[in-house]
Amino acid sequence: MNVSRIDLNLLVYLDVLLRERNVTKAADQLGISQPAMSNGLKRLRNLFDDPLLIRTSQGMTPTERANELQPIISELIIGLEKAVQPRAHFDPLESDKVFRVMASDYAEATLIPPLIAKLRTQAPNIILDIMTPSDVSFPDVEQGRVDMVINRFDSIPQSFHQKVLWSDDFSCLISKGNPVLKKFSLDSYLKAKHVWVSKTGMGVGVGMNPDDVQRLGWVDEALTRMGVKRQITVFTRHYQAACLLAEQQDLIATIPSKMARHHINNERVSIIPPPFVIHPIALTMAWSPLLQHNPAHQWMRQLITKTAEEINRGDV
Repeated sequence: MNVSRIDLNLLVYLDVLLRERNVTKAADQLGISQPAMSNGLKRLRNLFDDPLLIRTSQGMTPTERANELQPIISELIIGLEKAVQPRAHFDPLESDKVFRVMASDYAEATLIPPLIAKLRTQAPNIILDIMTPSDVSFPDVEQGRVDMVINRFDSIPQSFHQKVLWSDDFSCLISKGNPVLKKFSLDSYLKAKHVWVSKTGMGVGVGMNPDDVQRLGWVDEALTRMGVKRQITVFTRHYQAACLLAEQQDLIATIPSKMARHHINNERVSIIPPPFVIHPIALTMAWSPLLQHNPAHQWMRQLITKTAEEINRGDV
């Protein structure tokens, strides 16, 4: 095959078709007519001598050849976009760009406020659209529809770029009227009632099962390794709610220390270390390779990284 005779637009068509698996949706994404996309698919089938997408009861299904081509074509398109993307100077003072950032409740409470304070002076017209983990999927990030995701992840697609912003240990938030404070030990901790709070990764959450230790997370995994179990009476996905519930005299909230320190001036609660070892957690920022070389995105990543470093040092 003579490579010089290949219409590069066809490779763009193929990249979108294999992602959308729908001729109409692919045409809409590229801003062309449905007949033009159908004609493009016909030319692609001739080019590769393969049907590529076959209509089945489950929609348009890629062939084995199409599955082989998808990562190759995707990498090629990314390379082409990087090659032709203008290296325009980004001026944060003049920019009115909207950054869509998925942030967990933990990240939103600890990282986002000082980040916004920096934006007010360094980039006053930039807008942050802060999304929750339930709003976003990995394909949204991969395709650049979301600028970055900030959370604690069990796993991230290998194609994503990522950076650990900080590690955090745990603290117990306990009402000063809770009798457990008189003799705080592992035994009294286990006899007390607890608030569970966590939301790792992305996607819509499901109901919790107190016996499903693997899904309960770091605190309960640490207890399981010791052969013990705590009494969870409230499940929440919001740290602010957990902190408010900890003001009640019969509940303990075991939460990341950077979140607990937000309540250091709260006269109703005490902040003390847990009576056992819990493995630290990592707050990670991840983004699509499509945005890796975007000047505005690079600037925002640097600002987030700098803000996280200041928080980690205790400067803010």
